[in-house]
Amino acid sequence: MGNTFHTAVPLLQTGRLTLREYRRADFGAFADHLTDPESSAHLGPSDRYTAWRIFSSQSGLWLIDGAGWWAVENSHTGQLVGNVGAFFREDSTAMEIGWNTYRAFWGQGIAIEAAAAVLDHVFDVRREPKVRALITAANVSSRRVAERLGMTYEMETELHGKVIQSYMRER
Repeated sequence: MGNTFHTAVPLLQTGRLTLREYRRADFGAFADHLTDPESSAHLGPSDRYTAWRIFSSQSGLWLIDGAGWWAVENSHTGQLVGNVGAFFREDSTAMEIGWNTYRAFWGQGIAIEAAAAVLDHVFDVRREPKVRALITAANVSSRRVAERLGMTYEMETELHGKVIQSYMRER
C-alpha cells in the first residue's frame, strides 16, 4: 500500500479463464449477481444503484492500491462467469481475497481456479506475506474454496455488523 497511483490491471490467465479489468459492459451481469437473492444470500441482496457503487469502487481500488477486483471470463466463449479480487480494506494492512461465481456457472470449479491464479499473483508478484478471506459461516461453498486454497480458519470477526469467519494463508 502507498500513495502511488496505479492504472494497469494485470491480465491473468488460467487453463480456461481470463482475469481482466472490469468494463462497462460487465455491469449487467455484475448487477444481476448482486440483486439476485439466491446469489447474494450470504452478503444480502443489493439494488442496481448499490451494485453500481460497488462495481465502480472495486474498479477504483486499482488506482488507490494497485490491487483490486478482476472480471472473470471464460477464455473460450468470452462470457463473464464471475469476479475475483485481492484488495485492502480501508482499515487493514493485510491483503484480502474474495471471489464470486455467477449462479449459472456454480459447481464448475471457477472460484477455485480464479482464486488460485490470484493467490499466485499475490504471493509471487506482489510478494505479500499473507492473505485473508472473510466468509460467513453459512457459506459452505466459499469455506471449501478457502480450504482448497490452503487457507486455514483464523478467527471469528465482524464485518459491517455481521459475525464472519476469517481464513488466512501465509506465503
